[in-house]
Amino acid sequence: MGNSLRIGIKHSGQDCTIDQLRSVWHVADEAGFDHLWAFDHLASIGPGGPDRVVFESWSLLAAMAEATRQVRIGLLVTGNTYRHPGVLAKVATTVDHLSGGRLEFGVGAGWSEIEHRMLGIEGLDHRVGRLSEALTVIRSLWTEERANFSGRYYTLTDAIANPKPVQKPHPPIWIGAGGEATVRLTARHADVWNPSGPIGADLETAVRISEQLDQRCRDIGRDPSAIRRSTQLRWDGKADGVLGMVAPWVEHGFRDVILIVGGPDAPRQAETAAKVLPELRKLA
Repeated sequence: MGNSLRIGIKHSGQDCTIDQLRSVWHVADEAGFDHLWAFDHLASIGPGGPDRVVFESWSLLAAMAEATRQVRIGLLVTGNTYRHPGVLAKVATTVDHLSGGRLEFGVGAGWSEIEHRMLGIEGLDHRVGRLSEALTVIRSLWTEERANFSGRYYTLTDAIANPKPVQKPHPPIWIGAGGEATVRLTARHADVWNPSGPIGADLETAVRISEQLDQRCRDIGRDPSAIRRSTQLRWDGKADGVLGMVAPWVEHGFRDVILIVGGPDAPRQAETAAKVLPELRKLA
């Protein structure tokens, strides 16, 4: 992936219609954004409460794959506890094929208590351990003809997963992480790191965690530059404001920047963001 600056756009998939989502996808593809994103939640999040409209994310990605031709696509980030990693590996491979090899595979440990509680989903209390095992399981299914794994949470026995992803050895892995334990597994598994939780838009904290990630990489003999750093920033609607918001992150080495749009006005926000895209690229 190199060290070039890449600019993406994200519509979560909540508080919207499918037509509004399609409009954002079209803008992202036609304007030349590098990547296009949704999130992964089973109940809406944010101040408006959990009962607002929210669409299932991997279904959206399959539709996104068919609705676009050049922009790369992904989720920031898949909640690992929502799906068995064997199923997730198969779903992700399907989307990689539907998109012609344009999937960016984003995953995190999961955090929403209400989603786990209302649907009886287990594993929130062991979410980091589950994510660590899941990443090993998914890699194995993507790269091995027969995958075997015996862990605390997951077991594979001569598991078959064909076809393999279009991208070799597998789609780029983005890990959303903020805590010490997830930073350690990020050093082992990630191609891209994305700050998650409260640190997501806090540059000072994100830089400090990024430095910890550098050290964890060195501890295991991995070049820290092998992991790109990314951030998500909410679109504020003003070109000058966006440039000023993005510039400090780029200066601190964050090479993937995702602008978040949302609500009924998201298509217009996306069109305005597209007009600023050439200026954003000059920040590199």
